[in-house]
Amino acid sequence: MMTKLNKPILCMDFDGVIHSYTSGWTRADEVRDPPVPGAMDFLREATQHFRVAIFSSRSNQPGGLNAMQEWLFRYAELTHPYSSWRHEIEWPTEKPSAKVSIDDRAITFTGVWPDIQTLLSFKPWNKP
Repeated sequence: MMTKLNKPILCMDFDGVIHSYTSGWTRADEVRDPPVPGAMDFLREATQHFRVAIFSSRSNQPGGLNAMQEWLFRYAELTHPYSSWRHEIEWPTEKPSAKVSIDDRAITFTGVWPDIQTLLSFKPWNKP
């Protein structure tokens, strides 16, 4: 059986990955929108295989961690009542050294530098 300390870290962004972020940014302590479809099911399954760390630009801003935690607990309870997986989520204030990260505003570095125009024209999945 894999203990928490033996699990690799999965670092997940919050806005645009877990939180649908359809209203855009207001302030760090305000999370307005519902989850991205399937996010709670994914998190529940991921905690079985990873130490899941949610790290966001909100993470080190006043009220940001608390707002994300309350939001996650509320939606986790709606989709998976009485489930304990949500208590396993880690909330670092600095980006952890992870095996893998999931972020809506990232490009995988393959050892080849991307074209600057590719970077300038980048759009996250939910902003076609």
